[in-house]
Parts: sequence; structure tokens; C-alpha cells
Amino acid sequence: MPAALLQDPDNIDYSDIENKYKVKYDESFDNVLVVDGVPIIGKDKLEKLLDKVCKQFSRKGVTIKPDDIHMPWDDSTGKSKGFLFIEFRNVDEANLALVALQNHPFDAKHTFKLNRFADIEKYANLDETYVEPEAEEFVPKEHLRAWLADPQGRDQYVTYRGEEVMIHWHGKPSQYEIAHKPDWKDFLYVAWSPLGTYVATLHRQGVRLWGGPSWKPQQRFAHPFVKLIDFSPCENYLVTWSNDPIVVPEGALQGPQYFSPDDEGNNIAIWDIKSGHLLRTFSTYNEAEIPGQKKQMQWPSLKWSPDDKFIARLTPGQMISVYELPGMGLHGKKSLKIEGVIDFEWCPLGERDREVTEKDAKGGVKTTKKARENMLVYWTPEVANQPARVTLLGFPSRTILRQKNLFNVTECKLYWQNQGDFLCVKVDRHTKTKKSIFCNLEIFRMREKDFPVEVVELKDTVTEFSWEPKGDRFAIVSSSDPNLGNPGPGITIKTDVSFYQLDHSKNDFRLLRTLPSRTSNAIRWSPRGRHVVLATVGSSTKSELEFWDLDFNSDDTNRKEGQVSKDDWGSGIQLLGSADHYGVTDVEWDPSGRYLATSASAWTHTLENGYAIWDFRGQELMKQIQDRFKQFIWRPRPTTLLTKDQQKRIRRNLREYSRTFDEEDAAEESNVSAELIALRKRLVDEWNAWRVVRRRELADERGHKNDRRNSSSEEKEEIEVWVDEVIEQIEEIVE
Repeated sequence: MPAALLQDPDNIDYSDIENKYKVKYDESFDNVLVVDGVPIIGKDKLEKLLDKVCKQFSRKGVTIKPDDIHMPWDDSTGKSKGFLFIEFRNVDEANLALVALQNHPFDAKHTFKLNRFADIEKYANLDETYVEPEAEEFVPKEHLRAWLADPQGRDQYVTYRGEEVMIHWHGKPSQYEIAHKPDWKDFLYVAWSPLGTYVATLHRQGVRLWGGPSWKPQQRFAHPFVKLIDFSPCENYLVTWSNDPIVVPEGALQGPQYFSPDDEGNNIAIWDIKSGHLLRTFSTYNEAEIPGQKKQMQWPSLKWSPDDKFIARLTPGQMISVYELPGMGLHGKKSLKIEGVIDFEWCPLGERDREVTEKDAKGGVKTTKKARENMLVYWTPEVANQPARVTLLGFPSRTILRQKNLFNVTECKLYWQNQGDFLCVKVDRHTKTKKSIFCNLEIFRMREKDFPVEVVELKDTVTEFSWEPKGDRFAIVSSSDPNLGNPGPGITIKTDVSFYQLDHSKNDFRLLRTLPSRTSNAIRWSPRGRHVVLATVGSSTKSELEFWDLDFNSDDTNRKEGQVSKDDWGSGIQLLGSADHYGVTDVEWDPSGRYLATSASAWTHTLENGYAIWDFRGQELMKQIQDRFKQFIWRPRPTTLLTKDQQKRIRRNLREYSRTFDEEDAAEESNVSAELIALRKRLVDEWNAWRVVRRRELADERGHKNDRRNSSSEEKEEIEVWVDEVIEQIEEIVE
């Protein structure tokens, strides 16, 4: 270093070092947002408002503090101006808040509108010259229910075998084909949505929904290690459950579609299907439970109202909490406090309960029928001197519609008919000595004034109960077998199957017929009613299927109108056929009620896994024995869009429609016959051609043989004659 610089250090240039280690400050305002749509308040409510704003942001995964918020004030009025400024820690958090909180409802009257503070100058100097935007090319979206427009009216079903999933078309034997063979990997199982719009697959990372003609992914829900799902009845929402509590690691993705730190420790999540947003999370852990104690979880843990407006959660023995959708706020800000409550169920909405718009024949004025209010039923056990009780409750009015006291109750089960016409409470009662148990059926008639209750007393234990869809009959499986409840290996429980029907003349339920000495333990009604299958499921020794018709000899129209004579009572019950499917684990009707599928899943056992399809008479149409077969599920269909009058008109003119179907069947049979005849003709022609060639070859071969024979015969005919001539003869005598 030069000596002059050593003598004068002020002349040394340190600019390169200063630039290298200079601290750079972020002087931009990209991390500041302007939040509009905030309530106008006085300064006395400032602290409460800031706490609520911070809470709303934290629910969406954005953490802020009251010190990060600046609230402008109007000095003339002493109130806020309806907007505020929030300074975030970095730009990423500001971007997340802008996406997650935009158009977020703060309360019933205010909705957040967010903008960047840096955009104020940009929009202040904005060129307002109108420039016509370029028209984007229209890209039509796939119709998620396009399968309903199948010209042949076929249904679909999904099969899951090994790691392979296939979606099939089902119809007549000539109409079977594979609709789609997806390449889905590493999933737990598949499930249809209740109206058949989506098929769901459960993966390690969460749930995926697929649909449309191309089966593209429609939505995803990030719930790690998910094990169970439950769709809402109208397919607007989805509930997911995992045995592992939610954990949000540091640096995890944040936003409306992901969990936030407030969700940690919970294991149930409610999602909006269309947006994919997380609505709320819950925990299945009950504070009253003993830690480490094993329990059987009831699923679904959250129960939907039939119109998707409410979802309810039971806290056993304490209360029922009902939440409103989509905000997931507690209805009325309070739960239904019910001491000792054990279980509850929502009443299904039938066709008569939905809003119907019709035209008046005279004036053409549209009239609207008001839908029936939602109802739920719950039961409480006997406590001290109070009897057990079943209660019908209107909701959201919370009006008690009917109560029924019960005595000597061991357990109750609640069964709604699918149209909400009847409710059956199966009551297991004990004698005073509590040594034996018998059963009563408490049946509420929901379409009549004051909801009258009829009691059906039974001596045996009822193991299965099932209402006829859209009907007024029910079937039960009962048993007095001493092995019931504790069967040993290879023991099959003997059961009786009984059918009951509402007698319209007396307004009570009467026994139609009892089928004794069965092994059936499952009842499967056709979705259309009338036909029923009695199956022996889960047995290692029996696997019988019985196909029954309950209106074989009677007119179904007269039965529904109550015009059934005493002689015809129960006479229409006819066995159509019997079958057997070894190791059957699942029995399910297709949506049309024409076909039945039985399957033996590898999840239960590994013997002869596969599935079979039968017609409603018990004739086997198809059977597939497949190793590692797991699932067979029919694709559900949505409710019909036809009015009741249109449906009646179709039933009256069914013969005319059937002619078209008969012609199609005949044409198909003729096509099959023509193809068969053509095949046979081709085979005969090939046979004849082969015979001609063989005959020709044989003739040629015979011709060569004849030539050889002819040549040999001519040689024999040309005989050479040898003549001996004596030229000289000498005689000698030898001694």
C-alpha cells in the first residue's frame, strides 16, 4: 500500500465494501392491504372489532395482530370510515390474505373487499381510454351427468380389483362394455356421490373427485390419511374423517382449501364441493371419555338434513348441535340441550314435501306448494323415575311435535321410510327380572294429524328391519335361536322373515306372511318396491339368495289405493327363484330395480372373490370370479324430473311405450339371428369348399392309382410265349 494512503486514511475508498454489506430496507408497500367493507364504529368498540378481524383472518390461515392494523377516523363524527389498513410480515402473507379473504362475509351486513395499497397510485393514474377486450374462445364444460343421456338407457357400475378400477356400462348382454379404465394409483377405496355425479377416491394426501364423460378430476380436498367420507344428500358438501389428528407443519400451504393452525387436533372436516373450500373442522374426542379407552365410532358422526341446509352433531348424553350451511355457524347460537340423548335421525323429504310449481288449468296461474319443515327424532333412556322417551322435533322452529314414553327399555333403533311417511322405533325391552328381552315396533304415521302411533308386539328378537321404498310395507328378520348374539364357528342362526302391510280400512299394520326356518339375515328391497331379496350374508356355511314378489297375483294400483280384500291379504307373495353365491358379502340392487348384484370381497375373506349379476327373478346373467376383488358399486341416479302427473300418464300408456321396446328387442334378436345365420352360412360354405377341394384331391389321387392299375393290366395281357426247340439229343449210359 502506498505510504501516502497510510499517512492519510481519509483518502481510502471503502465504497465497494459498503455496497457489499449495506442493509437493504424494503421500502415498498406490497405487504400492505386496504380492507373495505368493515363496520363503521365508535372508538369504544375498536378493541372488540380488531379482535374479531384478527380472528377472521386467522381462520383462513393468515396470522395478524391488532398492532398491525391502522383504522382511519372521521374527526367530525368521531367514527371510523369503514375501511382499514393491514401491514403483513411479508408479501406472501399479503397475497394469501388477498386470495383467502376477498369477498369474505364478515357478518350479515358486511363483506370484505381487499386491495393492495400499492395499487392506489397505479389506478389513480390509470388511462381511462376504453379498449375493447379480445373475446376469449368459448370452451364448453363437460356435463357431469352426461351418462343419463345414454340412448340405450343403461346404468353404470364400478369395480375395484387389486389396484385396478374399471367403470362398466350395464344393459342387455349385447350392451355390456367398459365405459372407462382410469389410471388411478395408491388409493384406499372408491365411492359414488349420492346422486351419481362424482366418483371419489381416497388417497394418502386426501380425496379426489372425478366425473364427466372424460372422467377428469373435478375437485380435491387435502385431508391427509383420510379414511371415511360422507356426501351431503344434495352433493353440495363433503365430510372427511381421519383417525390421525390434523397437524399443520411449519411452512405448509395456507389458504381457504387448506388447514390452518386453528384446525390442529381435530379429525373431521366439512368441505364445499364446488369451491373446494374448508368450512369447519371438529374433533371426535369427547371430554367425558376415558383416555385410552377403546370405543366404536358411529359413522356418519355428522348427520345432514335432507335439503343440505343443516348439519347436526351429537354430544352423547348432553346435546344436539345444529349448524347452518354454508357459514357453519351454530343455529340460534345455542345447541339443543337434551339430558341423556343417545341417538337422533333427520326425517327424509319425500316427493310431497318438496316445493312444487304447477299451472292452474283455468287461469294459467302458477301455484306453489310450500315444503314441509325439517324434522328430526331423538330418544333418551330411562333416568331415575323418568321413562325413556322418543321425541319428534320440528326444525328450525324447534317445536316439539310428538312425544312417546317407553318403559323397560334396553335400546332403541330409529328407522325412517324413505319418503318420510312412516317412522319405526324398534324398542328392545326387558322383563322386570331383566332375564329376557323382547321387541316392540312403535310406528308413527307421519302424514296424519297428531302423528298417531301404532304398536306391533313381537316375542322374538328382531335383528333386521327394512321399509319398502315408496310403499307402506316393511319386513323384519327375527330369531329365537339360543346361539343368537354369540354364534360359534360354522354355526348359522335360524331366523324367520315376516312381512307387514298397512291396512287402510283399519289404519293399522297387519302381518302379511311369515317365512319360517330361514337362515336369511339381510333384507334388500328393490328401489321400486314390490320385489325383495332375502340373503344370508357373512356366513361361512350358507350363502342363499331368495327372490320374492309381494304383488305376484294382485293389482299393485288397487293395493296402493287400499282396495285389497281379506281373501287377497298376503296371497300375492310369491317366490320367484332361489340362488346361491358362495361367500357373499354385499348385496345391492341397481337404480332401476331390474338387476341385483352380489359380491364377495377380499376385504372380508379370500375364497372365490368376485361378483355376479342377477335379474329380479333370480336368473344369473353374469358371474366373474376374480382374485383380490374388493368392490362392486352401482352408480346412483338422481331423482326424476317428471311430475307426478307425467309419471301417471306414462304408467297408463306403458303398453304403447313397451311396443317400442319390444320392437327394439325383436330387432336386436333379428340382428343377433342374422349374425348367427351369417356365421353358420360362412362355416357351411367353408366346409363345402373344403369338401370340394378334398374330393378333387381324392379324385386326382384315385386317377393316378387307376392309371397304374390300367398299365399293369395291359402288361399282363401282352403275354410272351416261349417255345423250346430240341436241336440235338445225346443218350449216354453210365455204369
